[in-house]
This record gives sequence, structure tokens and C-alpha cells, in this order.
Amino acid sequence: MPRDRTLLIGTLCAVGGATLFGMLGPLSRFGAEAGMDGVAFTAWRAALGAAALALLIGLRGGIATSVDALRGLGRRGRASLAVAALMGLTLNVAMFTAFGRIPIALALMLFYTYPAGVVVVDVLLGHERITPDRLVALGLSSVGVVLVLAGGMGASAGGALDALGVLLGLGAAASQVVFVTTSRHGYRSVPADAATLLILVTSMAGAAPLAVVVGQVDGLAAPFRSLDPWPVLLVAGVVAAGVSSLMFLTAIRLIGGTRTGILMLWEPVVGVLLAALWLGEALAPVQLAGGAFVLAGAVVLQLRSEPELEPVVEAGAGPVI
Repeated sequence: MPRDRTLLIGTLCAVGGATLFGMLGPLSRFGAEAGMDGVAFTAWRAALGAAALALLIGLRGGIATSVDALRGLGRRGRASLAVAALMGLTLNVAMFTAFGRIPIALALMLFYTYPAGVVVVDVLLGHERITPDRLVALGLSSVGVVLVLAGGMGASAGGALDALGVLLGLGAAASQVVFVTTSRHGYRSVPADAATLLILVTSMAGAAPLAVVVGQVDGLAAPFRSLDPWPVLLVAGVVAAGVSSLMFLTAIRLIGGTRTGILMLWEPVVGVLLAALWLGEALAPVQLAGGAFVLAGAVVLQLRSEPELEPVVEAGAGPVI
């Protein structure tokens, strides 16, 4: 694939995926209004997203190729894919539960501390060095989180902020850090749609029994009792799970994590705007300032990384797209 076309397709995938991901906060609220709380919503979203991707793989005749690629993974590749799938489960459960406990914009700002977390992990693993640019970026992200949380406490009744919701937002960020770290090189020989399918199946298989454990059985059964949840589920599952996840992973493989990370910063912008338009939620001025610090830190971290422009090619496997 020519370099310019690769860059264009990868960019469109990243922006499109970020836009679809940004819809998930408001969609989860609509799901809750239809009787599906966070964990049950996660299970149904993953199930429908997996079904859509399985259909796509079947239509393109990629079942045999995907199975062969999975079988051909070495022990390290299988472990990386398993960890990524587990992190997909914990990320979605944490994030959708957080959306139900704290403002969507606040949850998104906490989640987007993950670029700083990726750098910290890289430094600890010896892959990166501490530089002045990275220190500035980490400082911006830290100050931003303090401002976001301080603004949330001031805006909440009695100055109290839901601590569990905050921890869940930060927990989702931690899961994303592990996901990004393990997905960089661990299983690139597996087609993007097949890897995404396995990640979504893991989310479905893990979230469904967890919903039972936490008392959300009614949420799991809600789509069987009424048609009301289905419009939200179809958009959240097929479009904002299957399509968006595939676009995200495809973008990483076509233009690299650096450029994808920068373009994915469009997600919280979309999420904040939709939360304001559809739900009447808005960040306080101090929280907006904090959010700007968080995103500025993420931009600095991405811009100071080495660019990756060439599509990833595994030996004997051809381009992975």
C-alpha cells in the first residue's frame, strides 16, 4: 500500500474510531434508562460487536486465515493477546460503571491520563528515558487531574465526589496502559478484525457472569423483555464497539501508536460535546482547564515520540490491515 494512502486510511480510521468511541458515554446512560446498568451494558455491547465482526470475517472469507494466524502465534504472542483481551474486559466494565456514577466528561478526562501512564511504564521497563519534555508532559497531566477532581468536588452537592467513580475512571486508564503496551508488538500477525473479535468475546464472556454477581440480572434480561433497549444496543454494539475497535486497531497498525494516540484525543472532545448536548452535562470552568492540561500533556507525549509511518509487515504474512 503506498505511503500516502496508508497515512490517509490510518488517519481516517483513527478519527472515525475516536468519534464512535466518544458516543459511548451518552449511549451507556441511555442504556441505563432502558434498564441496563454498566456491567450488563458491557456484556450486550461486546456480544453484538463480536457478532458483527464475526459476520464481517465470514463475508471476507477470512475465517481460515484468522484461525491459522491464531494457531501460529508463539507463547509470547498468545500471552500478549490474552492480556490484551483481559484488559479490554476490565477497561469496559470500569468505564461503563464510571459513566453511571460520575459525569461523563469527568470520566473521560480521568481516562485520558493513560498516555502519561504508558510513558511511565516504558521508563520503568527501560524502553524510554526520562527527558525534560516527558517531565513537562507528566506534570501537565498531573496538574490537570488535580484541577478536574477539585472542580468536581466543588460542583458536587456538599463538595463530595463519588470516590468509586473516580477510581473506576483511573482504573480504566490503567487497563488501557497495559492494553497499549501489550498490543504494540505482541500479536501483529493476527488480522485486526480477528484480534478485535477475540477481545470482544472475552469481554462478553467475562461481563455476563460478572453482571449476575453484582446483581444486574435484570439488565441482562432487559432486551428479552422489551424492544426499547435495542436501538441503543445496536448502535453501541455494532457501530461503537465492533466498527470503532476495528478502526482503532487498524489505525495503530497503519500509522503507528504515536499518530493514532494524537488523533484519538478527538474522543474526549466528542464525548464532552455529546454529554452537554444530549444530557445537559458540562464541566465546570476549572475542570475544563484541567481537561486542557490533561490533553496538552498527552499531545506533548505523542509529539515527542518517534513517528511510525510504515505499515506493519510480519515475515511471510503480508501487511496486517
